[in-house]
Amino acid sequence: MGTTISFYRFFRAAAVLAVGLALHHGAQAQGAVYKCVDEHGRVEFTDQNRKGCKQLESFFSSAPAPVRASAPIPAVRASGSTGPAPTASPTSFPRVDSAQQRARDDDRREILNDELRAEQKKLADLRKDFNGGEPERMGNERNYAKYQERVASMRDEIGRTERNIEALQREITNIR
Repeated sequence: MGTTISFYRFFRAAAVLAVGLALHHGAQAQGAVYKCVDEHGRVEFTDQNRKGCKQLESFFSSAPAPVRASAPIPAVRASGSTGPAPTASPTSFPRVDSAQQRARDDDRREILNDELRAEQKKLADLRKDFNGGEPERMGNERNYAKYQERVASMRDEIGRTERNIEALQREITNIR
């Protein structure tokens, strides 16, 4: 008898879970949901109101209506520029005075300039080794395919370094 009761509870829990998932994915735009209990005590969930059924309160009833996908409308500020409007900081938000912020920005600019110089030196060395697409063959490159692989990887490394330089330059120009 104990096994039957635990199986019944498991089955009931699985049914409730299945109904919950169905409600979660589809009942937001549907009508009411009713819980019906027949004379044998079996529970049924339905969207049709019948004798002996009680309407369930849905946590979806207070949820906002689903939003249709559309292109976002850019906010326009008083200055005429578009983009998200600045939000006010809460009063408890930590503030940094302008002198300290300026010092932080200067430190950041110095670090980015150091990185930029290192990337520019790396690019100059890579281009020198690349030799206009015809780098010198190494002793282990008797096979022409190995040589071509190295040339291709050098070309890729030059491209990555150029993109890094562009990104660093953008970051430096974005510092206040």
